Amino acid sequence: MKRDSRLSGVLHVLLHMAEQPGPHTSEALAAAMATNPVVIRRIMAGLREQGFLRSQKGHGGGWTIACDFSRTTLRDIYHALGEPEILAMGNRTDAPGCLVEQAVNAALGQAFDAAEAILLQRFGEVTLADLSADFHARMSGRTALPTLENEHGS
Repeated sequence: MKRDSRLSGVLHVLLHMAEQPGPHTSEALAAAMATNPVVIRRIMAGLREQGFLRSQKGHGGGWTIACDFSRTTLRDIYHALGEPEILAMGNRTDAPGCLVEQAVNAALGQAFDAAEAILLQRFGEVTLADLSADFHARMSGRTALPTLENEHGS
């Protein structure tokens, strides 16, 4: 099963955007996420609809941050992405006729629900400002600030 990496990718791009003021084109963001600009526009449109980003068309246009990093959590971004599946594991069948499989599903279902609740709680405790602070701590001692262009070859 292929992992859904949209949350990780969007958080990555948002942090780069915060470090470089001004609009960012879908093409530059797509290069950073190693995907197609159409995919970026679709993902970013969902964030724009939730008020996390703004977009401007035309020459000099692009995507800009519209949210307060200190008040925006990972859970906020997760919800704006449409709440992608968190766990790659699941039950073999959703409505088994076998009583053994029903018992297995019940046990696994409870464990999956508990794990997801813990993860979503943690997402709600971490802000974009926390991620930015971690990035800046990792930057201490380095002279050149990484950009979309020099880190991702666009």
